[in-house]
Amino acid sequence: MTSFRKTAILAVAGLTGLSLLTGCGDDPKEEAASNGPVNITVAIDAGLQPDAIKAFDTQISQFQAKYTNIKVKREEYTWTAPTFAARLAGGTLPTVFTTAFTDGRALIARKQVADISSEVAKLPYAKNFNKNVVAAGQDQSGKIEMVPISAYGQGLHYNRELFTKAGLDPDKPPTTWAEVRTYAKQIADKTGQTGYAVMTRGNTGGWILSTESYAFGGRMTQPEGDKQKATVNNPATVQALQLVKDMRWQDNSMGANFIYDWNGINQAFAAGKIGMYLTGGGTYENLAAQNNIKPATYGLTTIPLEGADAGVLGGGTLAGVSAKASPAQQAAAVKWIDFFYMRKITTEEGSVDYAKTQAAADQPVGAPLLPVFDKATYDQVQTWIKSYITVPLDQMTNYTTNAFNQPLVPEPPVATQDVYAALDPVVQSVLTNKNADINDLLTKANTKVQSILDKN
Repeated sequence: MTSFRKTAILAVAGLTGLSLLTGCGDDPKEEAASNGPVNITVAIDAGLQPDAIKAFDTQISQFQAKYTNIKVKREEYTWTAPTFAARLAGGTLPTVFTTAFTDGRALIARKQVADISSEVAKLPYAKNFNKNVVAAGQDQSGKIEMVPISAYGQGLHYNRELFTKAGLDPDKPPTTWAEVRTYAKQIADKTGQTGYAVMTRGNTGGWILSTESYAFGGRMTQPEGDKQKATVNNPATVQALQLVKDMRWQDNSMGANFIYDWNGINQAFAAGKIGMYLTGGGTYENLAAQNNIKPATYGLTTIPLEGADAGVLGGGTLAGVSAKASPAQQAAAVKWIDFFYMRKITTEEGSVDYAKTQAAADQPVGAPLLPVFDKATYDQVQTWIKSYITVPLDQMTNYTTNAFNQPLVPEPPVATQDVYAALDPVVQSVLTNKNADINDLLTKANTKVQSILDKN
């Protein structure tokens, strides 16, 4: 997925000054440190619209004009847990690929990614990352072997057109879970579309269940000494599942598709078939680039938080380099990471160039994201690109005004994807079996999760 899950709390960390976040003073046609041409493959999301591919290719052309000794070939790649594991095992990942924060520490410990720390250390902003964000890409000694390129907090995405058709005010999205339930039923009853949908497969069922549990104050694991204790059967998770069960079986507001993954639910939402769903707050870019969503129909707000210790699950994306890459390819790969991912969030020139390229290709510019560095840096970038912003920010104000003030909570830090996978069947059972026993399902899942944690 693009809206990745991560282990780090995305707390605000101060920087010593924006002047430290300037680009390298490289010659416009700087070459890679190599005696000959260096060829690398770089990841591009599968299923992009033609304009998005055009914008990507423009970035490649600009990069190759700057680094004339590096040849870049794009390769379709979209993260999902099963396909990533298969490509990793088969050694078929692109030279530069992306993955979830939750994968970082394990990949580094197992030496399944190249150690690019010496190249990363040369970057002018290497010491200025939010320390809680960059931790996902560091080894035990603190070396940065994978680069955090984006961060997110979960948000509630909603269809303004369905709100209007259902007699709801699209400028007043739900602020409580009781309202989410009420709005979902009203959307289903008045429009015939799904009022509220959740993901259920490819580890996304556990991901969203964890998001809902966090919003009620729950946690899926808790530290116990130097280990983790499974707590998926906590009261908040029971409450979250009971809400979903009631919406499914009492209200009939959750539609008929109960096998959504991230790509599938995005596609259905963009097509106007879903009123509300949870996913990363910055997902609008993907909805536009991959699913051609109509901007006027889109709305974004914060997740309702209720109860003691309620918080928003945070996530993010790491850029890594294939363990098969040669030293010259590793150096070239870090240059690509810096050029393609980082300069647009660290320098005025980079952010403006990227905004111009995206706007020229009719791609979204300015979608809200949580900062990899700090909010001041994020706000500065938004100021630099203000005249190029194309996303409907006025339809996201409930999120942009409040998201930075919501407590962000890390994902389960051990075997995260395996924990989520163990919870997928629980969500599926609640949605497909009217008599599903939530407490029994969670008790059995808790035992399974504990065995996973013990093995890791």
